[in-house]
Amino acid sequence: MISFDVESELLGRGLWAIGLDEAGRGALAGPVVAAAVVLHPQAIPAGIDDSKRLPAERRAELAEAIRSSAVAWAVGVVEAERIDAVNILQATFDAMHEAIDQCHQQLGGSPESYHLLVDGNRFRRHAIGHTTIVAGDASVVSIAAASILAKTHRDKIMTEVLARQFPAYGFDRHKGYGTAFHREALRAGGPCAEHRRSFLGKILDVKEHVPGNRQ
Repeated sequence: MISFDVESELLGRGLWAIGLDEAGRGALAGPVVAAAVVLHPQAIPAGIDDSKRLPAERRAELAEAIRSSAVAWAVGVVEAERIDAVNILQATFDAMHEAIDQCHQQLGGSPESYHLLVDGNRFRRHAIGHTTIVAGDASVVSIAAASILAKTHRDKIMTEVLARQFPAYGFDRHKGYGTAFHREALRAGGPCAEHRRSFLGKILDVKEHVPGNRQ
């Protein structure tokens, strides 16, 4: 059940919570996107939940409400080329750090005034202290809010930008994930500039993989 309990405990210690989550880590194409969100305890939109449990229309409504009411929010975007160069885990951390830094710039003050609540069980250390929470997007409202912003931002890139640039792949249908339609389009036409080459070995019988791409 989603709650503000973790954030309340941090506020009691004089720390603002920054929720953090990502979208697109497992896709075959497109960027990985992370979002950082600081919610005000008196202005939390009703209905925030794990983005995966919300229909697209409701996600869009909540994303707008979160952006309008949050103390601060930001997104970080890391493109496919960078994902191939450093592996998806490090690219995800890059996107998270970008979002954190933008959010911190909006907030001001020292890193000691904040604490990161990160979805998952791994994170690359930042100047701001952190706590990782497995399935945090289903239990911690700040992380759930971040999941909504990350998901809606990435979906917009996939449907409004990349689907138009590369119509053969149907990015508006599957957002770059490995559906049967997407895999068949890859086999028929090969990858485009937005595909993550390090993810395509089994699909296209590519023998060269970027080191560490399985992370």
